[in-house]
Amino acid sequence: MKLTAKQVDAAKPKDKDYKLFDGQGLYLLVKKAKYTDKPMKKADEQKYWRLKYRINGKEKMLAIGVYPQVSLSQAREAARIAKEKIAQGIDPSQEKKLNKLQSVLSNDNTFGSIADEYVEQKMQGMSKVHLDRTKRAINRDLKPYLGKRAIGEITPVELLSVLRKVEARGAVETAHRIKQLVGQIYRYAIATGRAERDIAADLKGALRPPEKTHLAAIVEPKEVGKLLLAIDEYRGTPVVMAALKLSPLLFCRPGELRHLEWSEVNFEAKRIELPAEKMKIKEPLIIPLSRQAIQILQDLKPLTSNSKYVFPSARGRTRPMSDNAVRTALRSLGYDNETMTAHGFRAMARTLLDEELDYRIEYIEQQLGHAVRDHNGRAYNRTKHLTQRTKMMQDWADYLTRLRVSAYE
Repeated sequence: MKLTAKQVDAAKPKDKDYKLFDGQGLYLLVKKAKYTDKPMKKADEQKYWRLKYRINGKEKMLAIGVYPQVSLSQAREAARIAKEKIAQGIDPSQEKKLNKLQSVLSNDNTFGSIADEYVEQKMQGMSKVHLDRTKRAINRDLKPYLGKRAIGEITPVELLSVLRKVEARGAVETAHRIKQLVGQIYRYAIATGRAERDIAADLKGALRPPEKTHLAAIVEPKEVGKLLLAIDEYRGTPVVMAALKLSPLLFCRPGELRHLEWSEVNFEAKRIELPAEKMKIKEPLIIPLSRQAIQILQDLKPLTSNSKYVFPSARGRTRPMSDNAVRTALRSLGYDNETMTAHGFRAMARTLLDEELDYRIEYIEQQLGHAVRDHNGRAYNRTKHLTQRTKMMQDWADYLTRLRVSAYE
């Protein structure tokens, strides 16, 4: 016999839980009384609608709701809908759990929160260097513009405008890597039910292609550490050994390094001063010297100070060392022209100073001896940003030391 609304309302707690059946598996579960010093109020009564059913040969139970929030008629309608799903092979209890999970996930659907969740869930097995670089890209290049936006509402044009900002600072390869990262975040969001498609895929071909170069360079931190260890193990003439060790620290052009003169090394000011006629852009350049670079030069000076060149040729002190000296040394260490070149130390520094040490691109470009202009189109003079560049060069040398130590360990 079916229940009446009056029976449901009048049901009171007893010493044990009990059920009032409405038929077809639907019943009202009345929880046992809770004994307190205070008289029980109607709000203290605990009555739950439940539906018992079988699916795939197993008996299961669906929680429909709490009385009186869910009335008798509403419970019957919910039971009817559930039975229709059961007839179609759908488990209403499992569907309810999935919907609840979807609701929880949907309440935390901003790009910033999902990006953080992606790092936490999917990247914990990565190296610290790779993990730090990913976090830096998210926090520096993505969150300020997209972090508070619902991930499903971001358009490809919005994402492109963010990537254009990265391109604008000259970091074209970084822009491509960030686009790839965004794609990974979107695919994670799709898998967890918070996005329907990967908008990064729509930007195929939209970014400038990375500059192609035949001057190979190592730019992965772990591999840089291995290279530095190999350089430490190199055994050649003192001149070539010093040039090889200074190449990553100074990252000037190979020609500028091998033509370096002692008169251009200012130990007191802790810097190298290259005149305009030696520079590709015909502007003078100051190279601040780190402690590590100064030590190498001081160790070399007693050996070559009788030549005007810091790195004189083995065939005669009146001319600089061969332009193949550093390249040949790298090849003897197992680094061929397709892996690392003397010029590659510049690309190494440019990439890692930007991506790992987070230095402003104009500091890096000026230190590379490139033409850098202000907003009025005027070229920076040689002392522009010198304080910042001095700190950058020491930070760079210390960073290389850390990479070397990590590779050794």
